[in-house]
Amino acid sequence: MAANNRRMSGKKGAQVGSGGQRRRGLEGKGPTPPAEMRKGHAKQRAAQAKARRAQGRTTQRRGGRSASELVVGRNPVVEALRGGVPASTLYVQQFIDNDERVREALQLAADRGGINLMEAPRPELDRMTNGLNHQGLVLQVPPYEYAHPEDLVAAAHDEGEDPLIVALDGVTDPRNLGAVVRSVSAFGGHGVLVPERRAAGMTAGAWKTSAGTAARTPVARATNLTRALEAYKKASVLVVGLAADGEAELGDVEALDGPVVIVVGSEGKGLSRLVGETCDVRVRIPMPGGAESLNAGVAAGIVLYEAARRRS
Repeated sequence: MAANNRRMSGKKGAQVGSGGQRRRGLEGKGPTPPAEMRKGHAKQRAAQAKARRAQGRTTQRRGGRSASELVVGRNPVVEALRGGVPASTLYVQQFIDNDERVREALQLAADRGGINLMEAPRPELDRMTNGLNHQGLVLQVPPYEYAHPEDLVAAAHDEGEDPLIVALDGVTDPRNLGAVVRSVSAFGGHGVLVPERRAAGMTAGAWKTSAGTAARTPVARATNLTRALEAYKKASVLVVGLAADGEAELGDVEALDGPVVIVVGSEGKGLSRLVGETCDVRVRIPMPGGAESLNAGVAAGIVLYEAARRRS
């Protein structure tokens, strides 16, 4: 009997009342929050991207930094300094033959300011350059600070404009990247998107070809280009791919006056399969002269001009 009483003593009795739960359930959730505070809303994503830029945290994300680069040799160093390529240190070999190029490099570095001048013995420069023919001059280019893909769209919204972005698929020549950056700047675009792997990055060669426009035109880097394009589509940005066998001709695409990202493939292979399938429309550039293809810089410039003409 005692055991039976112990079993019954562990049972819970009936609960009296609702504890106020029913009353709280009838109170409602209050007014609808603004778009910037609603989870997953496009305006919230844009606001978050703007806050990240203001806090200086953009470079800590997947945009990230590139590795530092060395420009080696007298002519390349002088050309890089003439072209406005960012530089942190100019290394000069001890007891170097002081010819015209050496004097010009030293003068350009001094005139620009902010570039450290370091004298180093030849063995040290040999070690730094892995035995390349440096001719006594080595210029160190600091790591490039890539933007995040979302930041390009957010920058356009900040300016009250529809995004105009160029994405490069499989373009490996830094000079083509620099040319595209220059065209984007010339025609009022908001940035360039490149993949993280198997693609050209913002090297000294790209900086030089951009003719200084890389200082004001952001380049974003995506771990996966297809996913980045899909994210743009969710943000109501039309993805237009350039292809020789595109189903539409450039002059017939009216959507260029709205939010758009133009995807340019490599000259030989064009768009990759997955990227091509992600595009909302594939567009061809008419070429009456019979050329089979255009390089990325020229193709991007033609489409950007058409987009800028329609937006004016």
